[in-house]
Amino acid sequence: MARKSQADPDAPHVVICGAGFGGLSAIRGLTRAGMRVTLVDGHLYSTFQPLLYQVATAGLNPGDVAYPAGGFARRYGAVFRRGELAAIDPVSRRIKLSNGRDLGYDYLILATGVTTAFYGVKGAAENTFGLYTRTDAIVLRDHLMAGFERLSVEDGDLHVTVVGGGATGVELAGTLAELRRTVLASTFPDVDPARVRVHLVEMAPYLLGPFDEKLREYAKAQLLGRAVDVRLDTRISEVTADHVKLVHGEDLPSDITVWAAGVAAGPGVAAWGLPQGKGGRLVVGPDLRVQGQDRIFAVGDIAVNPDNPTPQLAQPAIQSGRHAAAQIVRLEKGAATEPFRYHDKGTMATIGRRSAVVQLAGGLRLRGTLAWLAWFALHLVYLLGGRNRVITLINLTYRYLCWGHGGTVIVGDEPVDARQLPVASKNLFLQTVVVYRPEPNCPQ
Repeated sequence: MARKSQADPDAPHVVICGAGFGGLSAIRGLTRAGMRVTLVDGHLYSTFQPLLYQVATAGLNPGDVAYPAGGFARRYGAVFRRGELAAIDPVSRRIKLSNGRDLGYDYLILATGVTTAFYGVKGAAENTFGLYTRTDAIVLRDHLMAGFERLSVEDGDLHVTVVGGGATGVELAGTLAELRRTVLASTFPDVDPARVRVHLVEMAPYLLGPFDEKLREYAKAQLLGRAVDVRLDTRISEVTADHVKLVHGEDLPSDITVWAAGVAAGPGVAAWGLPQGKGGRLVVGPDLRVQGQDRIFAVGDIAVNPDNPTPQLAQPAIQSGRHAAAQIVRLEKGAATEPFRYHDKGTMATIGRRSAVVQLAGGLRLRGTLAWLAWFALHLVYLLGGRNRVITLINLTYRYLCWGHGGTVIVGDEPVDARQLPVASKNLFLQTVVVYRPEPNCPQ
């Protein structure tokens, strides 16, 4: 049962903007210290971003990777207010939300996350699909399913290009390569899976930059084994509606182009009047306070310490959120703040069924089935909500047990390009249904 806040009405008020890993991880330490906490986010839910590619490839329902932000806040004695941060007044210690609401604070934690970075590539913003929000995943999924359907009634091939060879790009490309066989085999058996072409374009000379060289080579070999066209050390000059133009002059046909090449701060961050660094991210000091501010902290992807940058992963966001909360408690006790030290626990990425790479801080390196099982287990542990864990376990277990025998595909309504919808309409573009296609050879 969720417990109600018992904070003294005169206790310091901490406003947390952002219901991602960083924002949620800060709540518990603050409420336990007796502070009043308000969580602010533009959505009613928190999204588990590491599994968005499973939504995009019809393996999970959008609701499986979302958890009510208000319910999480109330569980720890905080309150939730819906809205997006529009302006900050550090002098009066007040913020203004995009819906016109005004909130006062004693301390402010900015954990709003980032968005897609296009690095000035012509046409990329207009002609690619992102994979950073739940809506992004739904739109991509429906376009992919529509592309598969089109193959059954039209001649030609379906070209899907994934831009970016990091974990998201590798995971998406690998799953797409496997999906073309399972979906087409069960739903459109008359369509040759070879008509679905998957390209992966990365400007670095290797995939999965943070990983050991042997794990990188393993990931590349696994993708090639799944018939993914891997282009390394390749830059893009322009993206059109049906092509990806490479710097060296080649044009790749691309009916669906997914941009997974990097992140940057959203356009609204500049209006906050705080110092910005690389990619528009907020510049913070060693203790995670925003440069020049004594009561404003930034955590997670939106923050960058030029002298001690951390990877843009879930663990740094979780740890920085907890650290910011601890520093606020110290300040209220009259103690000096402490510098943030990221404890690297390792990183992992999955390439497809029974194929993943794991790199732990202690030097242990795993690949193959054991790494894949470790990846599966860890994501279930960090996924919020018992219901979400159970449903995700069922859906992904069923999907991979039935791999090659139909399995399940989770689909929605007729495809709609959410990039052309107003923001209010995007929030309504969420309803989905589950279509089960069990086959006789699938374990029941």
